[in-house]
Amino acid sequence: MARLCVFLLLMLAGCSQTTRPDFARLYADTGSQQPPVVVIHGVLGARLADSEGRERWPGGVGRLALSDYDDLALPIDPVSLRPRDDGLRPTDIFEGAAGLDFYGALLRTLEEGGGYRRAKVGAPPPAGRHYYVFTYDWRQDNIDSVRALDALLARIRADHGDPGLQVDLIAHSNGGLIARYYARYGAVDLLDGNQFVVTQAGALRIRRMVLLGTPNFGSVGALHGMIVGRKVVFGSLMPEVLMTMPSLYQLFPHALNTWLIGHDGRPLDRDLFDVAIWRRFEWAVFDPEVRARIRKHHSGDDPERYLATLERYLGHHLERARRFTWALSVPEPTPGIDPIVFGGDCELTPARMLAEEVAGETVLRLDPGEIKRPLPGVDYDRLMLEPGDGTVTKASLLARDVLDPSRQRHAYSHFPHDYAFFLCVAHDQLTGNTSFQDNLLHALLSIDR
Repeated sequence: MARLCVFLLLMLAGCSQTTRPDFARLYADTGSQQPPVVVIHGVLGARLADSEGRERWPGGVGRLALSDYDDLALPIDPVSLRPRDDGLRPTDIFEGAAGLDFYGALLRTLEEGGGYRRAKVGAPPPAGRHYYVFTYDWRQDNIDSVRALDALLARIRADHGDPGLQVDLIAHSNGGLIARYYARYGAVDLLDGNQFVVTQAGALRIRRMVLLGTPNFGSVGALHGMIVGRKVVFGSLMPEVLMTMPSLYQLFPHALNTWLIGHDGRPLDRDLFDVAIWRRFEWAVFDPEVRARIRKHHSGDDPERYLATLERYLGHHLERARRFTWALSVPEPTPGIDPIVFGGDCELTPARMLAEEVAGETVLRLDPGEIKRPLPGVDYDRLMLEPGDGTVTKASLLARDVLDPSRQRHAYSHFPHDYAFFLCVAHDQLTGNTSFQDNLLHALLSIDR
């Protein structure tokens, strides 16, 4: 009998996991008035097309599966060390492709569950609840995207005829960093200096902010991509392409993070944002294989001049990225927006890399399985991997330099937030999680917050 009861309980538990809330009954028919919602995607989250309408990202299924996407590399101005305009423009949010759902689930949740209708700037807003999608060129410097967000919100206020209108932001991954910078500083670029005076200029335009899978203390996985490339289905984005994209530098681990450990497991004090480290480890433009591919690709130009420019470009954007991390963690002298934070904490996620000495050479290890001569008693898995969503660790989600929540936050990591909600789902599937969708609608539509 006891075994039967246990079996029935397990069966009921299994059934409860597949039950989906009736969002329409819970939320769609509630009568409260709501401000517009603005959805902000992350890196890779917007479709990019050229001036003739040909889609470069993601393109068709064949391109998504097999392309190396070398045509996404941004051209570089050798004087300003800023990207030149290559003519690609975001056309829409990347809802899904090849059977994979990226942001489609989120938009359907707003529409079918929350009763929101999609609105477009430059047109009278729909009656009732409505939302906008902020699409930006995710390759560009985040400050460029912050300025585009500011312009979008100005147009929304104009369309509503309400200069004091506030919006609710739902921001995924890198989109959360854009939203947080905007709330703190408005559209001002502070990354060419070291003074970060928080004005809360953007916070005046925001009622609520929801962050989903945002690397508030950076992502070691983003650093991996710059070193070895990033897989895209069966294709890839190579380091020589990624290193032209300023936004990716701004995803790197915060300057306070211990991102590198030695063979004995002890932290190594190395400055990730110092170009000398990149030269020392032969990363990115200093990788001989990458340099060979660049020489081949630029054989008709002057490859050595391009390589020299790329080295300076790397140093420039590493320094801007360092300042970007500090801009998001300095104290806020006046109250701002305390975001609601959602993210995963059930998947082991890259948290640190390791420098191993092999035959007198220092070799970088990205994963514990790569270590050739592990030392007894050193738990490399625990040191190099931490709970997260596979891309963003739980500690980074909470802008903490340590995972242990009982330990005091670093004095220079200021991250006031409303509350945090944790999910068991991977980074690129967070928007499709039912618990997230339910709690998102509750957070947006509750009047007692």
